[in-house]
Amino acid sequence: MKEKQAWSINGFLGILLFIIGGGLGVLLLTQERILPGIILIILGVIFVSTITAVQPNEASVVTFFGSYLGTIRKSGLWLIVPFSNRKKISLRVRNFNSVKLKVNDIEGNPIEIAAVVVFKVVDTYKALFDVDSYEKFVEIQSETALRHVASKYPYDRFDSEGYSLRGNADEVAAELSLELQHRLSVAGVEVMESRLTHLAYSTEIASAMLQRQQASAILSARQTIVDGAVGMVQMAISRLEAEGLQLDEERKAAMINNLLVAIVSDRSASPVINTGSLY
Repeated sequence: MKEKQAWSINGFLGILLFIIGGGLGVLLLTQERILPGIILIILGVIFVSTITAVQPNEASVVTFFGSYLGTIRKSGLWLIVPFSNRKKISLRVRNFNSVKLKVNDIEGNPIEIAAVVVFKVVDTYKALFDVDSYEKFVEIQSETALRHVASKYPYDRFDSEGYSLRGNADEVAAELSLELQHRLSVAGVEVMESRLTHLAYSTEIASAMLQRQQASAILSARQTIVDGAVGMVQMAISRLEAEGLQLDEERKAAMINNLLVAIVSDRSASPVINTGSLY
């Protein structure tokens, strides 16, 4: 079953019927017409007992001796079926902040991760009757989905292309939202947004992974420097040859070696003046 509209009319009509029934009942009692007076007073009490108030962004789920009659979403004062039970449920947008979970990424590295989930109830029947407690259901399923998504990606990509938890936060959040919506649809909940709020290596490997990140950064920088140095050496040799200066293979190799050492070195090069012959 899905949510449906419950029967209801303006609640002020119930108040009017209560006033009329109660007034006539009291009038009949004063005229010593006991039975009709009592019946009218009871009817008036029944009418006023069926009045329910619905606040904005709130719904009232109506059941009648265990049967689901429907849901009232429109705010205001309403008169419903007598002897029915009403349960209020909030339709407001809410946040759920998960605790910091300790999980293993796809490479087996222990990480700490947490997320915030923005959701609201869109089907009151499913929220109340298809799950035991939809709020607890959202909490448990959100943490389960977060663990599942976190285990599909590495914390970071050092030497290959692809998604990572640190480098592709938007893509990971989008996949987490889809995973949550699939899991929470049974509870009549719509996931509006989900975002990672905490991401870090676990304490036992944090220092080691920091050294790895530093080494990877140094290696990447060195690779960029070497690529640039090779290009500069090639350009220098081409310019010299274009100007008419011809070098044999030995001198060319020495020149390439000197230029690469000067460019790639992490310290400033010390110039050496050659006072002898080039050959």
